[in-house]
Amino acid sequence: MPVRAPGLWHGGGVTDSSPRGGPLAVVRTVEFAGLGPAPFAGMLLADLGADVVCVERADGGSDLAQTPLLSRGRRSVVLDLKADAGREVARRLLAWADLLVEGFRPGVMERLGLGPEEAFAVNPRLVYGRVTGWGQDGPLARYAGHDLAYLALTGALAATARDPGDGTRPRPLAPGALLGDLGGGALQLVIGLLAALVETGRSGRGQVVDASVMDGTAYLTTFVHALRDVGFWNAPPGRNLLDSGAPFYEVYECADGRHLAVAALEDRFYSELLRLLDLDLAPEDPRHPCRRHDRATWPQAKAAWAALFATRSRDDWAQLLQGSDACVAPVLDLAEVPEHPHVAGRAAYRRIGDHLLPAPSPRFSRTPATPGAVPQRGNATAAVLAELGYSPAQIAQLRGAGTVG
Repeated sequence: MPVRAPGLWHGGGVTDSSPRGGPLAVVRTVEFAGLGPAPFAGMLLADLGADVVCVERADGGSDLAQTPLLSRGRRSVVLDLKADAGREVARRLLAWADLLVEGFRPGVMERLGLGPEEAFAVNPRLVYGRVTGWGQDGPLARYAGHDLAYLALTGALAATARDPGDGTRPRPLAPGALLGDLGGGALQLVIGLLAALVETGRSGRGQVVDASVMDGTAYLTTFVHALRDVGFWNAPPGRNLLDSGAPFYEVYECADGRHLAVAALEDRFYSELLRLLDLDLAPEDPRHPCRRHDRATWPQAKAAWAALFATRSRDDWAQLLQGSDACVAPVLDLAEVPEHPHVAGRAAYRRIGDHLLPAPSPRFSRTPATPGAVPQRGNATAAVLAELGYSPAQIAQLRGAGTVG
């Protein structure tokens, strides 16, 4: 099975296959296109310089095309994995790769003949990354799910509940797909892939990285459990220190209907907030520093702060309080974020094609991450097949049979 010359993690010399550079420029990845956390993980690896070949379905379009901006930086190959010849191409890719990313339901890759057993037979050093909602096993593993359901089962969704203040029961707030699919799923998968890759460099052996959104999100709630352990998260939802229960850690509506985030947790930061607001509070005022740790006063203090912040616009308050240790910031709409002076000063957004998007994070002093362009579907099929040892005649034959596109 002819494949490209071995790279760093295959025991040979360094082969820098990424034209963009980056800290992962010698790492080769095959990604099977899907939805949810898998494409974000592939994007992150590509942003960091990895040569990522994305295998897209031949039967009518790619799931990844539904989120084209997440497909940036890859080389796209279209394969019919239901055909024997298509699966043979995929196996050659597994022999070529250092990392694999797949986000199908448990058992799908095995049914295709591309599961871990088959993969390790052609590449014992492969780090085989899998990300699902519920995990590869367990009572719910074979059932469908989405981000919100995974958050619900981990306690993370309950931790978003807020006290409406009108006597009704607190209601959890859906935080989008940021916490589960991306934080608990994609980022945990990439951490696992890179950790396993380091171990492979020592042992010469690959392994399976089983990431699930449920597992990863549960892991992220460790901080909440730590706060519960010391008594900072034992009140009903929405009445704890960090879940908007405290009047000095809350979001307030301003006169223009926009909002201000106040996070003056420590005493010295709270004192700075009072100083900048020029508030000389009487001891009986629920906002007075001597009373701020008395939870019984928190509802009254929140009402007083709400009345104050409702007297001026968000930007008026931001101009007064930003650039200080008061720990206050305006709540920005997504369209406003790139124009904020600090965001712009950090160059935290970058032009990618026709879009202005968040720049890769974290930053590297010698090998900066550089996002690539969004590829056209199948743009690298012929080039990748040639790297895998297929002749022009064989490539034409595969195309003629509809095995590749």
